[in-house]
Amino acid sequence: MSLPFHLLFQSSNPPLCYLYLLKTVYLIFIVPPVITSQPESYTAFYLDDVLLKCEAKGNPAPKFRWVKDGKLFEEGSYSSGVITANESKDLKYYQGTYRCFASNDLGTAMSDVMELITEPPPILPKERRVRKTVNEGDDVVLHCNPPNSSVVPYIHWMDKKLLHIKQNERVTIGLDGNLYFANVLVTDTRDDYTCNAQYVPARTILPKEPISLHVNPCEYQRPRLHRPEGTHSHYLALRGQTLTLECIPHGLPTPTVTWERKDGPLSLDRASVLNYDRWLRFEEILESDDGEYSCTANNSHGFISHTYMVEVKAAPYWTKKPQSQLYAAGETVRLDCQAEGIPTPQITWKINGVPILDTDEEWRRQVTGGTLILSSVSYSDTAVYQCEASNIYGSSLINTYIHIIELPPQMLTENQEVYRVTEGSSASLNCSTFGSPRPMISWETEGDEPVLSNPKMSQMTNGTLLITNVSREDAGPYFCSVKNSSLSITALLDVLNRTQIISPPRHLQVLRGQSGVMQCQYEVDLQLKDPTIVWRKNGQKITTSAQDDKYTVFENGSLKITDVQHKDTGRYSCEVITELDMDIAIGSLTVVGDFYSELVSEDHHGSPPYREDVHSEASGWKVVEQISAEINRIEIPLLPFCTYHFRVAAINEIGMSDFSMPSESYATPPAKPDAYPKNVMSESTDPDSMVITWEEMKRKHFNGPDFRYKVFWRQSAGQQLNWEHVYVSHPPFIVNNTGTFTAFEIKVQAVNRLGEGPSPTSEIGHSGEDFPEKPPTRINVSQINGTAVNVTWNAVSRESVRGHLQGYKIYLRRLHPQGIHDHRGKRELALRDMEREEESRVIVVYGDRKEQAVLSGLEFYSDYQLSIAAFNKKGDGPQSEPYSFKTPEGVPGPPSIWKLESPSKTELTLYWRPPRKINGVLKGYILNYQECRFLFHCSQVTVLARHYFFDLRALTNAGDGDPARVNGSTLLDGGNSPPSSVNATVGETFVNLSWVPSHRRRNIGFTVHYRKTVGGQWEESEQVNSTQAFYQLQGLQPGTQYVLEIRLSNETFWMQELQTNGPELAVVQNGFASEGWFIGLISAVVLLLLILLILCFIKRSKGGKYSVKDKEDGRVDSEARPIKDETIGEYSDNDEKRSISQPSLCVESKRASDDSLAEYGDSVDIQFNEDGSFIGQYSGRRDHHGQAGDHDSSGATSPTNPNMPPPSMN
Repeated sequence: MSLPFHLLFQSSNPPLCYLYLLKTVYLIFIVPPVITSQPESYTAFYLDDVLLKCEAKGNPAPKFRWVKDGKLFEEGSYSSGVITANESKDLKYYQGTYRCFASNDLGTAMSDVMELITEPPPILPKERRVRKTVNEGDDVVLHCNPPNSSVVPYIHWMDKKLLHIKQNERVTIGLDGNLYFANVLVTDTRDDYTCNAQYVPARTILPKEPISLHVNPCEYQRPRLHRPEGTHSHYLALRGQTLTLECIPHGLPTPTVTWERKDGPLSLDRASVLNYDRWLRFEEILESDDGEYSCTANNSHGFISHTYMVEVKAAPYWTKKPQSQLYAAGETVRLDCQAEGIPTPQITWKINGVPILDTDEEWRRQVTGGTLILSSVSYSDTAVYQCEASNIYGSSLINTYIHIIELPPQMLTENQEVYRVTEGSSASLNCSTFGSPRPMISWETEGDEPVLSNPKMSQMTNGTLLITNVSREDAGPYFCSVKNSSLSITALLDVLNRTQIISPPRHLQVLRGQSGVMQCQYEVDLQLKDPTIVWRKNGQKITTSAQDDKYTVFENGSLKITDVQHKDTGRYSCEVITELDMDIAIGSLTVVGDFYSELVSEDHHGSPPYREDVHSEASGWKVVEQISAEINRIEIPLLPFCTYHFRVAAINEIGMSDFSMPSESYATPPAKPDAYPKNVMSESTDPDSMVITWEEMKRKHFNGPDFRYKVFWRQSAGQQLNWEHVYVSHPPFIVNNTGTFTAFEIKVQAVNRLGEGPSPTSEIGHSGEDFPEKPPTRINVSQINGTAVNVTWNAVSRESVRGHLQGYKIYLRRLHPQGIHDHRGKRELALRDMEREEESRVIVVYGDRKEQAVLSGLEFYSDYQLSIAAFNKKGDGPQSEPYSFKTPEGVPGPPSIWKLESPSKTELTLYWRPPRKINGVLKGYILNYQECRFLFHCSQVTVLARHYFFDLRALTNAGDGDPARVNGSTLLDGGNSPPSSVNATVGETFVNLSWVPSHRRRNIGFTVHYRKTVGGQWEESEQVNSTQAFYQLQGLQPGTQYVLEIRLSNETFWMQELQTNGPELAVVQNGFASEGWFIGLISAVVLLLLILLILCFIKRSKGGKYSVKDKEDGRVDSEARPIKDETIGEYSDNDEKRSISQPSLCVESKRASDDSLAEYGDSVDIQFNEDGSFIGQYSGRRDHHGQAGDHDSSGATSPTNPNMPPPSMN
């Protein structure tokens, strides 16, 4: 097993424990085996079905062995962990129980037990055709009776056209596969009711003899039960399993079914009602679901009930699992293994698959129930330990490995490290070690005295020495050493003077408008830097500003506050902060107003009187009013039937005085209520009653004794003229026998012994709602696009809602794709056509006036079925008859490209798989290199060039789907030198470098070195890849000469001197460039170049069509000739233009490719002009690594679910 890892060091010195870590990594990456894929029980019908897989990981790689029925199974034959059938043996030979063992040098892991059942494929016995004649309204059961097998079949009832028999509340398939009619109608008469039993693992569908049913007209019948029989039934279920309770009634009209839990409320979060209310299903049943349930079937002629006793047991399940760990020699290891179950499971232990009771007795090993304790472990204890919990309903096993490692001790803390602290603080001296077992360390002082004899010193579990309340005497060296070794380090402790505030701020009183200074003088050790002074007011930091001189902090730490106002009153703190410690002192500032001697009153403590506060006490003290000091009486409004106390306090600018003693109590006389209750409403839940609620009045508003509420109600709309009323002491009040959702006028009045309060206005309330009676009608679906439809319906009548209509619920179900087209055989296609992939969801449409909804997010090319129900606050009404519709075909998704292989220098082989979403009838595939279409998963194209881009699309009747794209190469990367033939074009501040990558020199990294010709320093560009074919060097100066070099490994492969465009930095006077002869010469050269370019363009435009086949026929050895401009390795504008007329690489393809390689801008490199624009030249960028293939099997899979599947629901 290969385990990559990284060792990272961040130090200028060599790592202290480099070799040590290498040994540690080696030991840690030796891993005991761990089972990663457990074999599962199933039934095999053919030898090809025998495939038992056991996967495990570990280092060294584990070896496998299998035990069948308690005996070693064919030793050495299946060391890979996979068992397949031998054609020379009979199928029955492989039946039995199996367990897999995975072993390496560190131990053995074992899998759970699995059972392989073998049996021949089921066949149909000869049987006579059944014909039934019944009366309309009778209940009918059409029996299926499929052949017996350990695999429960899927049951499909179909007609002779292979259409499923439509199911609803009247017709349903039971869990036993029979077709049940609650009542039959004349329209049920037909002679082709056929039961099809599908055995998925056996890849077999068995159609039974068709059954004829003839129905004669008849009358109504009261409800009865097809299934279950009797009045009571008992069910035993295991925790976590799926349990379905079935209730299939018959009668005419069709009975409705309701479910309830007798010993408590039925939670629809735990159970769901399915199959037209005929099933109550628990997906993962729990102990809390144990209890008594009932179903009731009723119609207009009566009802019938059945009681289900559900008992829940539990196979063992884990509540606490042991964890695999690395341990050091000498440690004590505790493995806790706790499981629950009904009945309580028994826990046993094994070592490397051997029961612990069968191993040699070891005093260091102790087992107590689910706990295994190993004392003083050594390397010999390295093993895989199994904990297995078992009861009568099953077993569960956990593999846990213990890996004991032994490593020599290593000191990780630097030697001679200095720790600086101040007096009175704490010091932590580090001494980190590593090893297995954990090294034991000790601390000593300079005189070889143990530090632990000093009560101020203690040693932490990680080796750190903690010294509290450090003093000057504690300074000096300390020595940490590893016991039984020569390893030790020295730690130096330096103790400095403590930072102190020697003149703290005081409690200061300042006149308003004056300035105040708060002192904060301090002392700091001379070895420390200048401290930071922070002042805070009421905990908030004070900031000084040059624009505002409100606060000033002096060098000695003092704070000056100018223009003091009342808002400056508060607590002020001074903080002196150094790099090692800090000190804090707190003072306060009180602001007082101006005062004059003639206003000084002895009674008010030197401050002028200002106002008084009057407090009253009814249910707690509260301020009534603030009045002037000259007033000594006040009139206060009070509530009736209350007791009050009063007290007074004086207030001036400085603050408020203490309150006076409370006055004697004063009781106000009672009165009639002067208010009525608010928020009167009905909150009814039961259909035949009305609950009237209101907001209770506070006691202080009772206004007198014998307070009560007078509740009034009468039917609205004039049906009842007189008010009904009753006296109550508190809400709510329930009015019975009201009928379902009847409107009432309601009101509540306050009353006490002295009389009634004011009469309130009446409100409208309703009695309880009941479920809606009728479903919506005339459902219509119109297509918006391939994945969205518009649904409309007719609203339900107001009378049938029986409550406030909240809206509608649309129950949408996807039945299956319309067609399944694959490369598989007819047998597999028939199986796929019978399978269901049901998807259901509910769309809620709120509002009582909305009869339309848009359903989006549908799947292309699928059959859907929907029904609609109205709902009110009580719940949902009945659903409408199912409405079926189809979605059209859509373009498919992208295929899954598996891998790209190059068998030779001139061949590429592309493998792919069908799209995950086909969205229609898969017609084939389009592979665009030139024009290529393939109808299979593997296609081989013979090409000449070395870099190719493939565009693969799936095709349906709706068109091409999204592409899957991949690029590949027919050659490996090679060479080790950068390009040496480079074309350079200059701009003002950049240089464009372009080259043609050699086929043998791709993916070579190099850098461009450049400097100014005169007095410049060499500079280096970023890393460039030779496959890019282009690089732009930026950041140059206009009009400047540069020297450029391409280097790799200090070797120069290309050099050129050039000058950037633009005005030169220094103007040369009287240069020859201003001479007339030079200007004429340059003009002639430019004209000649222009003529040559025009001729070249004309010649290239007459180049004709390009054929890969022609090039292949006329090619020579690629190593023996230079690469020409016409090769595919370089793609030009003209190549792109004539690619449309090129012949395809496949003879059978007639379709031209509309795609240009310009679509793959992220996969090719593009050359530029001087100004950076495209010139249409493409070249291969780099070889993309082949995509990792999906290693899962691509063959057809068969479900092997041993549980009873639900019958088909079409």
